[in-house]
Amino acid sequence: MSGISDALLFEKNGPIVTLTINRPDMRNPLGEPEDADNFTEAANRINEDRDVRCVILTGAGSAFSAGGNIKAMREKSDAFEGPQIAIADKTYRHRIHRIVRAVWGLEVPVIAAVNGPAIGLGNDVACMCDTRIASDSAKFGVTFLKIGLVPGDGGAWLLPKIIGMARAAELFYTGDVVDAQTAQDWGLVSRVVPHDDLMGEAQKLAAKICNQPPDVLRMTKRLMRAGITGTFDTVMDMSASMQALAHGTEDHMEALDAFFEKRKPEFKGR
Repeated sequence: MSGISDALLFEKNGPIVTLTINRPDMRNPLGEPEDADNFTEAANRINEDRDVRCVILTGAGSAFSAGGNIKAMREKSDAFEGPQIAIADKTYRHRIHRIVRAVWGLEVPVIAAVNGPAIGLGNDVACMCDTRIASDSAKFGVTFLKIGLVPGDGGAWLLPKIIGMARAAELFYTGDVVDAQTAQDWGLVSRVVPHDDLMGEAQKLAAKICNQPPDVLRMTKRLMRAGITGTFDTVMDMSASMQALAHGTEDHMEALDAFFEKRKPEFKGR
């Protein structure tokens, strides 16, 4: 285990990196002064390491992340002191939004292993991952309006794309918190597992992902991300270019040889 810092643990086992938000005594709040640098450093390290094929993001203790520091908001201290224009720049654009952008910008598939409540910013960060597996004790909420705030961390853009506009609107406008089973029914998580099995199931899924050719895996993620915002024609053009590149890889030929030889392929990222 090598920590980016005590607040964000970084563990690499073969091609899998596990990132753990590590403030369990506070239910893993995000948005503290060092968080933007921690997540940015972790993302850069992962993106530059061609051996990494998958990331698992989870929380230490009983929560994934309970969101921002409400105590600091009430006291108008730390990130929430000063004029509003400074809060927009210093707190959001240069601190909180850098956390969200770092997770969104990871070039390999990311699994959120949601071990407990994922609330507010915590829910938004989980949504920036490619897929989410939930412990049966997990809960999800975007409770910004309950504390007099807008959903200001990317959730207003992404959550409707994941669960649909009507259900996202219901969560935003009511501030309701839903359990893991409801989250699965709504498509927010791909599966719900017993709490003690969560990390094992996340690791199994990560291992299956890691069996794929790594360069084509990264290209597939780029295509899927382009599909969220790009036009049909843009994505089709990208698909043609990337597919042509994939045809020229050694991994493509290895996959074809393995298919005809009825064996498991060995992909090397070439």
